[in-house]
Amino acid sequence: MEHFGILSIIPPVLTIALAILTKDVIVSLFLGILSGTLIVAGGNPVLAFFALADRIADTLADGWSIRIVLFTIMLGMLVGLLAKTGSAYALGDWASKKIKSKTGALLFTWVFGVLIFFDDYFNSLTIGTCMRPLCDAKKISRAKLAYILDSTAAPVCILAPLSTWVVYVMGQFSGPEFDSLGVSPMSMFLRSIPFNLYAIFAVFMVLFITITYKDFGPMARSAARAEKGIGLYDSKKYGVIAAQVESKAHDSGKAKPFDFVIPIAVFILLALSFFPLQFWMSQVGTGEGQVATLGAAIAATSFGEAFNNCDSSVALLYASMLALALTYVFFIFRGLIKMTTGGEALLDGFKAMTPAVTILTLAWGIGGIIKSAPADGGVGMAAYVSDFVVNGNFPLAVIPIIVFIISCLISFAAGTSWGTMGIMVPITMPVVITLARSAGFEPTAVLNATALALGAVLGGSVFGDHCSPISDTTILSSTGAACPHLEHVATQLPYAAFVAFSAGLGILAASFTGFNAIVGLVVTGAVFVSGTLLLPKWFGEAHYKLED
Repeated sequence: MEHFGILSIIPPVLTIALAILTKDVIVSLFLGILSGTLIVAGGNPVLAFFALADRIADTLADGWSIRIVLFTIMLGMLVGLLAKTGSAYALGDWASKKIKSKTGALLFTWVFGVLIFFDDYFNSLTIGTCMRPLCDAKKISRAKLAYILDSTAAPVCILAPLSTWVVYVMGQFSGPEFDSLGVSPMSMFLRSIPFNLYAIFAVFMVLFITITYKDFGPMARSAARAEKGIGLYDSKKYGVIAAQVESKAHDSGKAKPFDFVIPIAVFILLALSFFPLQFWMSQVGTGEGQVATLGAAIAATSFGEAFNNCDSSVALLYASMLALALTYVFFIFRGLIKMTTGGEALLDGFKAMTPAVTILTLAWGIGGIIKSAPADGGVGMAAYVSDFVVNGNFPLAVIPIIVFIISCLISFAAGTSWGTMGIMVPITMPVVITLARSAGFEPTAVLNATALALGAVLGGSVFGDHCSPISDTTILSSTGAACPHLEHVATQLPYAAFVAFSAGLGILAASFTGFNAIVGLVVTGAVFVSGTLLLPKWFGEAHYKLED
């Protein structure tokens, strides 16, 4: 048995519904996991409770997960030091004088986000830490900052050929059907980029909103409240902030802007260095295929290949630990902290990240319940939904839009793009290649049809990771921006849904015009422009009460 049928959708639906109704993400996630273990245990509450405890423990027993947790905590400690010394305050004060407009602050944040393309977690937490003081000074809502962080995280990572995401995607390209195409995995990925309409326009949406200020939906309310001085976030409506370390001016007034810039720059440089270095280090040893020295590993593998094949969780953990240690010594040397106060700053940062780490752990727990087959203690929801694609017997032209919709649903419900891609890519590619060849398509047309379907899967997978309330990237974006998690979800979801709708029409247009990427881009762009002109008029600030 691969799934529990219709019961498989209960955990994600229950979690999302409870989060919206109660505004308590932690309890909602806990009850969502419990509902899944109850289904697996056949309704036995005792077995379900033990299974829930084991599921959460197993989540943190995984090396990748615990390293991401430690990375998050280390970055929180780093933020604690920056706050205690007044460095973040000094940078915000300086930037508020140099960057005169709100548009300038938003554009700088967007460009910063696009440049940090190699890892979504690093993007969300680091840029949020850097830009929050400036955005606060310019009366930019925390929800807007969280939206920019989230929209330049997963959507950018899936478009950048040099990222940890691309290696994972290419790892799904296997089997005789793919081998018969006669192209390399990288070539196939590059061909899919123009068809990844959701990711392209999700990134462009941020730029458009930044320049035009045409907000709509709950984002318009949040933006107006911040602009009018009512509040940068709304804890009354959306609940408390998952994590925040307050930034204050240092009593001695010694903190300067470079006291913030140097630690963050060191952190970024260390991360960029450790990404390839981690892979090279992993190749040193006495086992089969390994080399004797680090120099030999570097000589045997190019920078790009090492960067793409590294374990990002290991690289980020190394970078965060070393950056934290160097920052501590730097601030001691600068006279901004003492041995007696440094520990307090670290503890403040640790405490601030505790709610975010709790949410992250529970989100991984429910993601595992949703994705796993019954034999592995899960409900198999992803398998239940994806069966619809395989057994539907649909014409080739409608396969791309179907897999896009299914990928959106799975990724939103499970809160994971990687999990969705791991399920949908191996299912979709053989189906599309077989159908295209059965229809007598030329080799180029087969490649284009496959690239369109692949772009649809990747875009749909990113949709959920971009906006699901149980997505780790969404959680870390609200953490980096110090925004109530549900406010980030509520304000971002209409934007993401609009982009997904536009992309869906573009995918349909491309499918019925011979899998033409240009047609897909033009149609998506036309719908996008029309919507951005009309939606602010229909659902702008005037339709919301700012004080409610």
